[in-house]
Amino acid sequence: MRYVTKMNGSLQPFDRERVKRTVRNLGVSPEHLEQIVDEIEEQVYDGIPTSTLLRMIRARARVYRPAVAYRTNLRRALALLSPKPDFEVYVQGLLRDHGYEVEGGRILAGRCGEHEVDAIARKNGVVYFVEVKHHFSHHRVTGLDEGRIARAIVEDVQEGYRRGENSFRVDTALIVCNTKLSEHAKRYAACWGIEHLGWDYPLDRNIRTMIEETQSYPVTIITGVTPAVRKRLTAAGILTVRDLIARGRAALVETAGIPGHTADILIERGEALLS
Repeated sequence: MRYVTKMNGSLQPFDRERVKRTVRNLGVSPEHLEQIVDEIEEQVYDGIPTSTLLRMIRARARVYRPAVAYRTNLRRALALLSPKPDFEVYVQGLLRDHGYEVEGGRILAGRCGEHEVDAIARKNGVVYFVEVKHHFSHHRVTGLDEGRIARAIVEDVQEGYRRGENSFRVDTALIVCNTKLSEHAKRYAACWGIEHLGWDYPLDRNIRTMIEETQSYPVTIITGVTPAVRKRLTAAGILTVRDLIARGRAALVETAGIPGHTADILIERGEALLS
């Protein structure tokens, strides 16, 4: 058995299915998946670093889908968004893409105090207050504190509602973060009925799968988006690749102040990513 060396130095067995998921998420057509995975598996050596394995995957995927060259790592792209307001607004849009009714941040009155929340979301009759947590390091783990705070807010607002001290009811909390969750955080949230959306949690419906499913890519996923260009785009309210294409060249140049040749490159790459 061959092992892969993770960023923290620990080892995990080479997982062919995980490689296949990564290739699929790069937009490679199903007919080429097995061939690419076979080629990668032949080259993998025992102890290969995850960073080397990912470069290998991208290199092979580019052969079959050249547009892969126009996108950076999705985890890195999310980390490049600023926490406030960009990532908060981005999460609100992602939730809307998946059928939630979403209101922007507001203050909720509880029995014992007032609580500023990042958004209110509704779906299937359930009312959530949304807590958005962003880390600049996408290797950092989101821990227990967010769940503890969320539980306290839910209880205080619900008690205030029961006592007639406010007219707004919430059922539970939804914590959305751009990183993985600690095992303690997962157990605590599950025990108290708090919902989480992390990088890879829950397994079948997480922030990564939600983004890939609706192609709700942050604009920072496009290669060539420098910090200066990123600031201009987000200041103009352009947070996703779809926003970029929908606004068009004129808006990029006139509203965001992006040079014309750069706007052309970004739009061309964005269209290739969504094709």
